[in-house]
Amino acid sequence: MNPAEYDRMYENEDSYWWFVGRRHLILNLIADSFKDRTDLRVLDVGCGTGAMSAALRRFGTVTSADLSPLALQYSRRRGLCSLCSADATRLPFKDGAYDAVVALDLLEHIPDDHAAALEFARVLRPGGVLFATVPAYRSLWSGHDQALMHVRRYTATEVRCLLTGSGLGLDRLSYAMTALYPIVWFVRRRERRSAEPRSSVKPLPHPANAVLIALLRLENAWLRRFSLPFGVTVVAVARKPEGQGNRS
Repeated sequence: MNPAEYDRMYENEDSYWWFVGRRHLILNLIADSFKDRTDLRVLDVGCGTGAMSAALRRFGTVTSADLSPLALQYSRRRGLCSLCSADATRLPFKDGAYDAVVALDLLEHIPDDHAAALEFARVLRPGGVLFATVPAYRSLWSGHDQALMHVRRYTATEVRCLLTGSGLGLDRLSYAMTALYPIVWFVRRRERRSAEPRSSVKPLPHPANAVLIALLRLENAWLRRFSLPFGVTVVAVARKPEGQGNRS
């Protein structure tokens, strides 16, 4: 990711509607999967500037991993201590070391996403759960993706094939950010006319930001029980089968 985008993320990750909505969704899905346990071993892969890792501490001990030294510097500024420089395709952790792996908007950055998915499965204990999000639809490709150095965007079918191909079973697979799809589609179309690739994260007036957060909270409540047929994001909850060993 471009260095300037880490600055933008760090400044906005605690309050911007996109980050708040995504974080709320994943925290709810983890609570549903583990019944609000507080003794989990959690790995946050591609932790970025650390806001998600900080929120995950309510579930237990969190290891925050990222390939970018700049991302880890920002995470350290949040008071995170268990930090690790790591390539998602070669994680430096033992087999079965974690109860949960969180990988939010990470796989789209990795040329060999299958290798990364295999690593997520390897470091999960049998019965452990992966929580992942990726951006949806090639048709939404824009300067936002270029600025964030994305390799691809996904359909839900592609995510299904990727995760089941790594030996994980899907508990949940859905599109998300559905209510905001028309707005994002319009913004991304407009971004294609810009000569300078730049992310879509731009501060909004507080009332508008609050309305979008409230809208996503309503959508997230629905997503805890039902799936949505389209959206800006694909979200997956995938479990390592009990009794499954690790692939060689």
